[in-house]
Amino acid sequence: MSSTPGETSAAVPGPGPSPRPGHPIALPHFRNLWIGVTISVLGDQFYLVALPWLVLQLTGSGLALGTILMTAAIPRAALMLVGGAVIDRFSARRVVMFTATSRSLLVGTVALLIWLGVIQLWHLYVLTLAFGIADAFSFPAGPALIPTLVETRQLGPANAMLQGSTVVAQMVGPAPAGLIIRRWGTAVALFFDALSFLAVLTAIVGLPVPPKASPPAAGAPARPSMLHAIAEGVRMVWHDPPLRSMMGLFGAINLCVAGPVGVGLPVMAKLHFGSAAAFGTFLSCFGGGTLTGVVLAGMLKQSRKLRPQMLLMGALTGLELIAIGLVLKAVVIGTLMAAMGLAVGFVNVQFGAWIQARVERALMGRVASVLMFCAVGLVPISYAAAGVLAMWSLPALFAGAGALLTVISAVAASSKAARVDPLPARRSE
Repeated sequence: MSSTPGETSAAVPGPGPSPRPGHPIALPHFRNLWIGVTISVLGDQFYLVALPWLVLQLTGSGLALGTILMTAAIPRAALMLVGGAVIDRFSARRVVMFTATSRSLLVGTVALLIWLGVIQLWHLYVLTLAFGIADAFSFPAGPALIPTLVETRQLGPANAMLQGSTVVAQMVGPAPAGLIIRRWGTAVALFFDALSFLAVLTAIVGLPVPPKASPPAAGAPARPSMLHAIAEGVRMVWHDPPLRSMMGLFGAINLCVAGPVGVGLPVMAKLHFGSAAAFGTFLSCFGGGTLTGVVLAGMLKQSRKLRPQMLLMGALTGLELIAIGLVLKAVVIGTLMAAMGLAVGFVNVQFGAWIQARVERALMGRVASVLMFCAVGLVPISYAAAGVLAMWSLPALFAGAGALLTVISAVAASSKAARVDPLPARRSE
């Protein structure tokens, strides 16, 4: 606007350094999403305790529990590499809204069937199959939302808040879930989980709708196919021997731990302690140990010698699984689960930073999808084997898994790669 005669124009200050962004908790959209996700994760703990307990009430069979969990794990693993590509083509907001709504309706329906006394085992197969499919898309969709809500320099604190509240929910949720199941039954626990999805939906509905992507310009190169992008990430991992060996060790740990924890612990709680509260307490101990490990890893400097840490964690976890199978005492099991969680939380944080330092940024997303696949790809096999062994002998299940993990860690430690630092010096920016 031009100034009138006799007026003087105010001096316009020159550009200065951009102000440091505040904490993301001050942003309403992120704050609402964080609250919604925390409530939803807390509800998930009720589901994770109620589902195994319900299967054991209906069948009394560890094999049935293993196949139920496997029904969710197979589509989750099979579709995990596809999930990220789907998010690229559709709005992450829309994907989260669809998966949260579907899961809320499914869990609410199963809770109603339990309440009416007409629940059957096939209902649970349908539930877990649908959950596995939804997980394959909601897992990559959740992190994709965060950069749309906060500034780049706020990503660290934002992710720390989400991960921290998730671990806290995993720590405090299972024990009260077990108590509620013992007092009022599995239907009430599942009703709580169904309602918890409404917290995420409320936050998602309030988020701004992202603009539609503009069509590609004429003559622009076509976007690589989904299969091509996935294959490029797999090739990168395969041609990097230290990274390949670390991914293999990560998959082996998940193979040996998922079945005993997911199938063996609830069967043990049912047969030896007769209470869902015991199972919930064991999971809470694991969550508390994980939180401690995450905090400890965040306080310490990133180690360049990650492989020895992974090998040590694998060996100790194997010995802890053996001890759980041999010493059937609640206090001992809770202590061992806490120690196992501490190691898992510590190494997971260090492993994530190690990958970020090693992998080129352009390939980070695809390498992360390979890592996620390693984490869930062998879980169906673990669940199936655990279901069979649990029917035969619980001590054999825990001792066998622990011995296998200990042997794998010892063999890996004796290899040449174990004596080589797998982390190159960080390139200067």
